[in-house]
Amino acid sequence: MKILVCVSKTPETTANINFANNNTEFDTNGVSFIMNPYDEWYALVRALEITEANGGTVTIINVGPSVNDAVIKKGLAIGAKDAVRIDAEPTSALFVAKQIAAYAKSQDYDIIFTGKESIDYNGSLVGGMIAELLNQPYVSYATSLELEGNTATLNREIEGGTEVLQVETPFVVSAAKGMAEQRIPNMRGIMMAKKKPLAVVAADSSDNKEKVVEYKMVPKDRSIKMLAPEDMAELVRLLHEESKVI
Repeated sequence: MKILVCVSKTPETTANINFANNNTEFDTNGVSFIMNPYDEWYALVRALEITEANGGTVTIINVGPSVNDAVIKKGLAIGAKDAVRIDAEPTSALFVAKQIAAYAKSQDYDIIFTGKESIDYNGSLVGGMIAELLNQPYVSYATSLELEGNTATLNREIEGGTEVLQVETPFVVSAAKGMAEQRIPNMRGIMMAKKKPLAVVAADSSDNKEKVVEYKMVPKDRSIKMLAPEDMAELVRLLHEESKVI
């Protein structure tokens, strides 16, 4: 079983968010970065569990500059066999998907994992785009994945219940909470990560069709009004007259 896990670098959840250059760029000054939790806790760990049970290898891939290597090496410490970094700025979801798909096209991966979304942009776009570019099936927001031979059975939470799907390899899947449990890299894994290969690959030629016009901060002056549970009339009045949502 040959598995590729797509990982991204995101700001820590406690980071102060600011923008620069007329609000067109994220200001990284003083910000600490981590591996996107959905990629690390669910996609990567489930990929490792599958290969531990069935044999095979797990490769992690990232699109980004050399400063991303620290995040990539954490994935190696957790247990990935090797890593690939495509040397390009991840300017848009489509650009990232094209880079990963171009690399994966000749590698014959059985499963390509992504997290369900990145915690900075929350777009949930890259996985579906990779699947389309590779002409492979795509299962989004999967909460479990069991493999028997080349057939995978996956669960997805839907409104009012659970959807159960079966798909043959190769396919692309985005992992949601429930897919696996977080693993903490131990000292042995950290030391072994230093010896594992991290290949740097030149970016594939691809036009970036998007550009950021402006980022906007969420207003900070929103007031909170506390109401007694039994005061439904006042709640309706506020929703109608002040919030204007009804």
